Amino acid sequence: MRNEISIFCDGGARGNPGPAAVGFVVFQNNKIVHKFSKRIGETTNNVAEYQAVIAALEWLKNQSPVTSHPRPRLRLTEGGQSPVAFFLDSQLVVNQLNGNFKIKNSNLQKLIVRAKNLERKINGKISYSYVSREKNKIADALVNQALNGL
Repeated sequence: MRNEISIFCDGGARGNPGPAAVGFVVFQNNKIVHKFSKRIGETTNNVAEYQAVIAALEWLKNQSPVTSHPRPRLRLTEGGQSPVAFFLDSQLVVNQLNGNFKIKNSNLQKLIVRAKNLERKINGKISYSYVSREKNKIADALVNQALNGL
């Protein structure tokens, strides 16, 4: 059985900077296995986008091949993580995470270091790709729900 894991992330701030939130949705073999969103205080859109990726990486790191947990967990391959494809609607963040763009902002530099450290702890193949906002509707809706207090 294939074990395709896709994570769609989004972050947003109203006002930029302004009230901000993050959201992500995890698909395994094209089925939703987890959704997450939360407010993160006042920040910029770019920081919120990175915080969404970090929240998803933290969640991924906490997944375990142990199946004794009462709720179903992500099925991971033995000896490591199945390949995980991240999808974001921020071309800037995708290009920075892929090493294509330099990061001049010191706040974003700290966030990418945190993300890369989490990647190493996950010990698996992780890719980052850009998708249009239309293809990231669930994560976008999660961000708006958190911002609206739902």
